[in-house]
Amino acid sequence: MNLIQRYKSPTPKFFKRLRNIGIALATAGGAILAAPIALPAIVTTIAVYVSLAGTVATAVSQAVVSDAPEPSTTEKTGDSKN
Repeated sequence: MNLIQRYKSPTPKFFKRLRNIGIALATAGGAILAAPIALPAIVTTIAVYVSLAGTVATAVSQAVVSDAPEPSTTEKTGDSKN
């Protein structure tokens, strides 16, 4: 499986949530870094780490794929034509 196929494959539910949390962290860190006011160095340093952690969590979560095949429509309804 190449990288493009991996990113297009379905992502498990847990990693979708983790991806969304990572996006929120990266956005919050970026907003703090882009603030038009002078902030203490410790706040800026924390914002950099939060932004980096969010970016990494988002990228890793998006690359995780489900091993189980998607159920077909006949399996969902229980109808069997065999």
